[in-house]
Amino acid sequence: MPFTIASSVTFEEDIKKSRFQAIAAVVENEQQVKDFLAENKDLSTTHQCWAWKIGHHVRFNDDGEPSGTAGRPILATIEGNELSNVIVLVNRWYGGVKLGTGGLVRAYGGCAGQCLLLAEKIELIEKKEVQFSCLFNEWAILQYELLHQHIEYQESYTEIGVVVLARLQIHQIEPLKLKLQDVSRGREKLHVCDD
Repeated sequence: MPFTIASSVTFEEDIKKSRFQAIAAVVENEQQVKDFLAENKDLSTTHQCWAWKIGHHVRFNDDGEPSGTAGRPILATIEGNELSNVIVLVNRWYGGVKLGTGGLVRAYGGCAGQCLLLAEKIELIEKKEVQFSCLFNEWAILQYELLHQHIEYQESYTEIGVVVLARLQIHQIEPLKLKLQDVSRGREKLHVCDD
């Protein structure tokens, strides 16, 4: 059973005069990864190494450290904690003492690990994207349903009505499907988008 973290956490430590700072955050798609990295860009650092995992998709970056000494150990820590939908960024401010490849692996992986120990792990609830259309006079009822169920959605307007893209937990799909058929008198169908 995969887990994610409840909220962002940070951890800092000094290793042989270098300062390491890990930041872990929840991400659900690659755009959120890009936004997180842009928000946390710090030009004062020597290296900003990171790894993320969303479902079966993983990426990591050594940001100038020797290959395999930073991003991969961070990713190993994420996977070792059975986490998904998580990014961990480890900033390093070089202190003048070289750590060697083994020391770098221990420093980056260890700092990421300590950071994730501070995070509250929660069960990852799988969500699916769905799309549906409705007429203007039906939208208020359906919008109330989405808000009441705390469902994220985006609406766009056409000449005859509203097109809605929403992210639902698996157990919310069937009730919304029935509500849509009821409100539209069977005219509209809920389409589940493929991953």
